[in-house]
Amino acid sequence: MSLNKIPIPTLDRPFGIELWPIFAKVYSAIMGYSPTDFRFVPGVTPMSTLKETAVTLGAYYVIVLGGREVMRTRKPFVINGLFMLHNFYLTAISATLLALFIEQLLPTVARKGVFFAICDHEGGWTKELVALYYLNYLTKYLELLDTVFLVLKKKPLTAAFLHTYHHGATAALCYSQLIGLTSVSWVPISLNLVVHVVMYWYYFQSARGIRIWWKKYITMLQILQFVIDLGFVYFASYTYFTSTYFDWMPNMGKCAGEEFAAFAGMGILSSYLLLFISFYLATYKRSGRARRNTGKQAAIEMKNFEIPDGLQLSSMGDGSITANGDAKTSGRAANGPTTRSRKA
Repeated sequence: MSLNKIPIPTLDRPFGIELWPIFAKVYSAIMGYSPTDFRFVPGVTPMSTLKETAVTLGAYYVIVLGGREVMRTRKPFVINGLFMLHNFYLTAISATLLALFIEQLLPTVARKGVFFAICDHEGGWTKELVALYYLNYLTKYLELLDTVFLVLKKKPLTAAFLHTYHHGATAALCYSQLIGLTSVSWVPISLNLVVHVVMYWYYFQSARGIRIWWKKYITMLQILQFVIDLGFVYFASYTYFTSTYFDWMPNMGKCAGEEFAAFAGMGILSSYLLLFISFYLATYKRSGRARRNTGKQAAIEMKNFEIPDGLQLSSMGDGSITANGDAKTSGRAANGPTTRSRKA
């Protein structure tokens, strides 16, 4: 192959080749229409109403809480193969969506600026991006299976509130931003996809029995994600409300999106940041090493902690040396207490 035939990355083709036409072909073959023809219509598009979202998330919590009770007297299921497939698929879909977001957004940000991309519908709410927002939203329901796997395998959820709250709240957050038409949506979604590529790959490799030393840094990455998310979301909300109601205050003008979506975004993302910081402080020393436990109860509790999912906010493990495979441990954790929890 001659050098002039090698695809060279450009601003419009950051990966050397155009990904959208390839994605559009696959999407059209499955759905029967182009992704650019997709329209999110509340009441028409699947999972586009508050009732559908509430019923699905309600069923999730019933299944999780009821399943834990049912499994108390049963042996754990051996489903490591399905667990690995689940995590591999989520790694692949997260990486694919992330690449598509980058391809769509990089030219806009580079040519018209960040403010245009997060506050103008022409920048952050194009037909292509809305199709990607919706696909990302649907993956939040697939990620609910994270907890189902934990329940079936009888893995303890000491950080149960963080895990289950994050999963459900992330699906609700994505729904609120879709119906709220918020252009800034791409920022938390893209960052969440970055976290998920790393996180689900970690869980996939751990399920294979491969020791991973950097699981603590997944939680740190999740915290960083929420800090950046909130910087953008609070800015977009501030400039919207000041320009709308308090135009005498400094602002950069209008920012696209509904008011209820702004409050939902600020509230849910703020709660994530607080919960994940609390989890990190409860699990690790300031030095970064896993905190040693003092007392029998502390040992039991910290042994069962799980790394929470970012953005998702999401998932679980298998209880091996890396807290994830089906292989039995040697009776001691590889790097201190087993830490797991999970979301987007």
